[in-house]
Amino acid sequence: MPSKSTKPTKAVREINARIEALLKKSPAYRKIENGLYVIKQGSCLVMIGVQPWKETHTVIRLTAQLVKGVTMEVPLALELLELNSILRFGAFAWVPSSQAIVFSHTLLERSLGDAEEFLDTIRDFAIVCDEYDDRIAARYGGSTMADLLEEEHMRLFGSGEHEVLK
Repeated sequence: MPSKSTKPTKAVREINARIEALLKKSPAYRKIENGLYVIKQGSCLVMIGVQPWKETHTVIRLTAQLVKGVTMEVPLALELLELNSILRFGAFAWVPSSQAIVFSHTLLERSLGDAEEFLDTIRDFAIVCDEYDDRIAARYGGSTMADLLEEEHMRLFGSGEHEVLK
């Protein structure tokens, strides 16, 4: 995630501009702030973060929280490890503090050289996220990002069955 305490390097600013140019036509794309973007794919949100690497380079980190509130048990861990060995992009990981399964992938800035390849990578990554968040939640429990957003909406706004103002 971008650091708010330091000014972005020239390399980070250039990559931010390139990502924004590549994604701006997508209705699924939203800019959160400089260096942090989100793509919605089905029930999943993919965060795209630009981070400095060394003095003159950047990395682009794709991350999606797939399921939160799931208990890590041996069958789930083995399934995720097996999937990690066969997936083209990304890897599953476990975040114990939030009982969350995330999917992440890191790209080097040169990955932006071929626009079609970059967009295909994001598309493939997002499709895997959308497929596996539902599978994991159905089989092992927990809430997908869509579930969490719906719960938060209900908490904030209720059921939507409000009395009409007179």
